[in-house]
Amino acid sequence: MNAETKIPGLETEKIDRIASDILRPVRINKVFIIWTAFLFIALAVCLYVYTIQLRKGLIITGIRDFTSWGMYIANFVFFVATSLVGMLISCVLGLIGFKWITPLSRIAEIIAVAFAAIAGLVIISDMGRPDRLPYVFLHARVQSPILWDVTVVTTYFVLSLLLWFFPLIPDIAVAKTRLKGRPAFLIRIYEILSFKWVHHAEQYKILRQAVKILILLIIPTALAIHTVTSWLFAVNPRAGWDSTIFGPYFVSGAFVSGTSALIIAMYFFRTNYRLKDYITDFHFERLARLLFLVSAVYLYFNLNEYLVPAYKMKKFDAVHIHELFTGDYALLFWVTQTMGLILPLILLLFKRIRRPLPMLIIALFMFAAAWLKRYIIVVPPQGHPYLPIQYVPEEWMVYRPTLMESAITLASFLLVLIIITLLSKFFPVIPIVETAHEEKENEIK
Repeated sequence: MNAETKIPGLETEKIDRIASDILRPVRINKVFIIWTAFLFIALAVCLYVYTIQLRKGLIITGIRDFTSWGMYIANFVFFVATSLVGMLISCVLGLIGFKWITPLSRIAEIIAVAFAAIAGLVIISDMGRPDRLPYVFLHARVQSPILWDVTVVTTYFVLSLLLWFFPLIPDIAVAKTRLKGRPAFLIRIYEILSFKWVHHAEQYKILRQAVKILILLIIPTALAIHTVTSWLFAVNPRAGWDSTIFGPYFVSGAFVSGTSALIIAMYFFRTNYRLKDYITDFHFERLARLLFLVSAVYLYFNLNEYLVPAYKMKKFDAVHIHELFTGDYALLFWVTQTMGLILPLILLLFKRIRRPLPMLIIALFMFAAAWLKRYIIVVPPQGHPYLPIQYVPEEWMVYRPTLMESAITLASFLLVLIIITLLSKFFPVIPIVETAHEEKENEIK
């Protein structure tokens, strides 16, 4: 073992074994090439569709004067929501002191970085004149919630990127001497990003302090990012958006979608990267309990959001409630609530369900339902403006996403998959040094 990678307090054999297991997927193989080629080809097709939108305008979408926020904004809200999983796992549970999050924290941060990075691009897809984006900064108004949203999304992305990278530095230093057979460019990247780390106690002290500062900064920023997003709706008097609980309602929903995304990623990495010794059934059981908790909180806010207006039945609230409960959106609403929240809550009560494969299936349903939930929040309230709709084509009255609009939306998911693929394939997805320390602590106990 190279003297540069000796870590005080840890046996060489332990580091060698853990590093060998975790670095096994860090290579360019045939499957990786095929998968990334598929992603980039699909992305190229979707970006071509976006060039059509740039030329012809938003008329190629289902967006019209009355429903001016459609699939794009629903997608933006969903991306912002899912990115909060990094804060939930690495920061909140980390500060509480849960040690079982060690193999999951970096995966959560990768998801946070990917979704936060693309959230801003999703907003651009909704702009008819994206060339005017700089005006948001050049002519910024502090009173504008749009400026607040741009600021917190950008800040959260930067903090998430740093929170992913800083704990990675010791692992890069360990890995750079164990990349035999890997491409030369990857070895060179590891050399640069290790920053001459020599595992000195003073280095770890500085790193821990930096991570603590990031955690203290990222928790309020993460809460702000989705609270401010909710304010974009709540400051509007429109029925369905005029709510004082949209902030915590959105944040609790974000934890549901983020935790679901983490479970899906965990299953993929555990199976395809052969990491069953590190991402165990125990971790799925813990995440199942966490998912139950955040889902129960989210159900509570759903009850408040719908039952209170349904009880009072004010004029415009009544129109909106009837549209959701028994009208055109009833099937979508009840499927989303049942399959994405109520039924999973019941199933998660059973221990045999809290295992990898059943959890993957539940997480997939909840992840899809989380996206549809944002669609329900964004679109139906716009169908009932205070002024009557007169003398306009019928297709202007009902929003229906077009195929081109769906393709552009798909591009955002492809970009997320590309980021997750590259970060997880070129860098270890599980902390090497932290895992070794945790193993040693368990042996002592």
